[in-house]
Amino acid sequence: MSDVSVRFVVAAVAVAAISLAAAVSAASAAHHYGDALHKSLLYFEAQRSGRLPYNQRVRWRGHSGLTDGLEQGVDLVGGYYDAGDHVKFGLPMAFTVTLLSWGILEYGGGVADAGELAHALQAIKWGTDYFLKAHTAPTELWTQVGDGDSDHYCWQRPEDMTTSRRAYKVDADHPGSEVAAETAAAMAAASAVFRAAGDAHYAHLLLHHAQQLFEFADTYRGRYDDSVDVVKNFYPSSSGYQDELLWAALWLHRATGRRDYLRYALDNAEAFGGTSWAVSEFSWDIKYAGLQVLASQLLVEAKEQRLRLSTEEVAMVEQLRSKAEYYVCSCMNRNPGGAKHNAGRTPAGLLFIRPWNNLQYVSGAAFLLTVYSDVLSSLGQPLRCGGSGDDDGEPAARSAATSDAGEVLAFAKSQADYILGTNPMRTSYLVGYGAAYPRQVHHRAASSASYSHDRDFIGCLQGFDSWYSARRENPHDLVGAVVGGPNGEDVFNDHRGAYMQTEACTYNTAPMVGVFSRLMRLEGQLPRREAAVATEAPAEDL
Repeated sequence: MSDVSVRFVVAAVAVAAISLAAAVSAASAAHHYGDALHKSLLYFEAQRSGRLPYNQRVRWRGHSGLTDGLEQGVDLVGGYYDAGDHVKFGLPMAFTVTLLSWGILEYGGGVADAGELAHALQAIKWGTDYFLKAHTAPTELWTQVGDGDSDHYCWQRPEDMTTSRRAYKVDADHPGSEVAAETAAAMAAASAVFRAAGDAHYAHLLLHHAQQLFEFADTYRGRYDDSVDVVKNFYPSSSGYQDELLWAALWLHRATGRRDYLRYALDNAEAFGGTSWAVSEFSWDIKYAGLQVLASQLLVEAKEQRLRLSTEEVAMVEQLRSKAEYYVCSCMNRNPGGAKHNAGRTPAGLLFIRPWNNLQYVSGAAFLLTVYSDVLSSLGQPLRCGGSGDDDGEPAARSAATSDAGEVLAFAKSQADYILGTNPMRTSYLVGYGAAYPRQVHHRAASSASYSHDRDFIGCLQGFDSWYSARRENPHDLVGAVVGGPNGEDVFNDHRGAYMQTEACTYNTAPMVGVFSRLMRLEGQLPRREAAVATEAPAEDL
């Protein structure tokens, strides 16, 4: 992979100015971000569904879901389990791949420096290979395998699954614009990654599917949870599909350079809420902050003469950027108007959006603020706070307070450091990092005996008695998983039954790959990797 690493090192964003580094590094680094990066990528191997490869490093996992799609006559083997259960949900899986890809596009040089680029590419490709299978026709996408309700009644290893593996799809008669557009975004972003890595053929294949999926999402508009009713209790769409359409168009523009995708995004920015949604959260459901930051990067391209924007286009991008700044200012508690216009905080300063899996919002914010700090640095401009979210993007309308790029990156770093253990509980919420971390993660596979050591069948309800209810640590650390995290008072209950705090999701960890890479290079750290998994039977023998 040495040639690939060189490509990313050359293509990586240059190290920020000395003043930026000084602002963030005022206090000596307390964490080793290279080690955190290594462990984060390991987590995705624990979430794999399908036939595991010969080089699988998480060896307490075995093959699973090998008949997925068989009942419907389609091969849906592979992909990722989203969390501690065994359903393959298409929307969060695609969002995970989009964020992993974005992190590599921005900070792939640091990932390469850490010797982790090959693992990052494998993590992305495990998802995109599945999407290629799931996109069985131009207007047909299989979006879910398994049923969340029946799955949650069982506590089994994935290797023992007895629950329904029924597959669900969206098509022209049963549209699903959110999931189709997000999958288009994921494949477009991944295509840019693999093109930079030198795999032009795979990049072209992904881009072909991404373009078809975007056309499908846009032509046959409709909410995916109306077509796939079983997803409503787990991943419903509260923001609708218009944010995903803008998000996908911007990613297709970045992957192709085609102005028709840029025109689509800018022409529809107002009608689709891109210039009106001022938000304090970013997630698998609500993409507005992400697309607003992504659009802001267009100004950097224009400044560096890599993109031509008309006066009207610049004005529209500036409106999108004003909403990106509202989000950043909200996270930093810089918007006027108090709690109504700023994200919540715990007493120790952790962003707090919701009690259930709050760290998904924290990790997403850490990534977006990291990217936006680089936007500010490249433009040579400060962060301008002061708007209510209703302004028109003009600087005069939002100039009540300013922060420089270093302050923005410092806040992102504070959130990453909290996750890694700089918190009142002195606990790392990245499993496997540091001396203290969650030992009873709400995760069926990690909490059960390894299939490679104990092949006795574990029944649906038997697992609750034998493993879920056991008052002992999981037999396997789910290394690299970012769990749901503490409550609003910075208190964490490390108990398998406290699923709002101890369950981890792929989209919690995905944005941290980019963040850890950026912070590792900022601190000038050399990679330090420790043994993270037990030497159990290799996957090919399972």
